[in-house]
Amino acid sequence: MKNHLLKITIAVFLFCFQLSYSQYKYEREHRILKSQFPALAIANIKENITDFKRIKFYKETDSTKISYEAKLKKDKLWYSIEFNEEGILEDIEILIKSTDVPNDTYAKIVGYLNNNFSKYKIKRLQQQYPSNNDTVEDIFKNAFQNLILPSNNYEIVVVGKKDKGYLDYEILFDAEGNFKKIRTSLPPNYDYVLY
Repeated sequence: MKNHLLKITIAVFLFCFQLSYSQYKYEREHRILKSQFPALAIANIKENITDFKRIKFYKETDSTKISYEAKLKKDKLWYSIEFNEEGILEDIEILIKSTDVPNDTYAKIVGYLNNNFSKYKIKRLQQQYPSNNDTVEDIFKNAFQNLILPSNNYEIVVVGKKDKGYLDYEILFDAEGNFKKIRTSLPPNYDYVLY
């Protein structure tokens, strides 16, 4: 009886532990006009980036916050620059391919995916420059020079199969490929497409 109770206690602990690492992300992104984008964010973009193409503005609402995102193309790379509601820089992400990730880092990421999903497909891979203690100018400079730094993160959107079927997951890894965070995503919402 004591052994059975111990097994149940361990199972409950592991279940709660797994829940603490996984959050649902009810994210909805829709295109907005430049006039609806925070003025401070637009000023930061104008000060720190030149010669870019195809800039588009988005408002992103998820279960915990509202943020704004500017997506643009520069030097054949796609960038996503995320700001909070006040227009303060949160991070800059670059759409990359698996070959752009250092081999050891990518091997650790793939190891995590193999251990946690019976099947998976990577939909999107981004190199992330978070706003830690660096200045806004330094973050823009590092991101637009596409530097590989110890402060970088890798954000992966994957369709993964677990016990209950396929779901979309957004997974964050550090520069060395160590797992940081996972969130379950809803599929994108195309209700508010702006032409």
